[in-house]
Amino acid sequence: MLIREAELELDPGLNAITGETGAGKTILANAFGLLLGARGDAGAIGAAGGEAYVEAELDLPGDDALGTLAELRPEGEEALVVARRIFADGRTRAYAWGRVAAREDVAAAVEAQLAMSGQFEQRRLARPSYQLGVLDAFAGTIEVAQVDEDLDRLTEREREVMRLIARGYAYKEVAAELFISIKTVETHVSSVLRKLQLSSRHELTRWATSRRLV
Repeated sequence: MLIREAELELDPGLNAITGETGAGKTILANAFGLLLGARGDAGAIGAAGGEAYVEAELDLPGDDALGTLAELRPEGEEALVVARRIFADGRTRAYAWGRVAAREDVAAAVEAQLAMSGQFEQRRLARPSYQLGVLDAFAGTIEVAQVDEDLDRLTEREREVMRLIARGYAYKEVAAELFISIKTVETHVSSVLRKLQLSSRHELTRWATSRRLV
């Protein structure tokens, strides 16, 4: 067992998890991934452990971000407390304020407060299409206002999913990159297509490419 119990207090804004290979960064990332809706795996439980459990206390978002979790909120509670548990047989449970909740609902509430980026996010800087988009936006040679108007319809997480899908990522790859479940990816893609009035991933790719968003 690598980690029997640990507590981590994050500061507001950007937090970077760094360390040498084998220091345990992936374990922490997987813990955050569980809170963001990733599927649990009994392999996360050490030989001496009976279960894996991760819990987070976050700022309380508005009822819109809480969704159905708002009904579970205890009276007077001023923080969002969510958790995921993995049992030895592979079963998982999600909780909000100690009460059983749907994994997707917990993930949606956490996404309103937490965003993760992997170590290879900087690779987009080497893409000619991204570089041209930045230069064109700076020079004013594209209608940035129109792009912003369309993007304003999407949440931050939907934009992340949209860009990865437009780059040709499979749902499984998007889920691994963003530490969310495949089901959550499918939900975000459906929402993006609906908001942008597109009918397929192919149209989404053309839409994003034409605006140099990938």
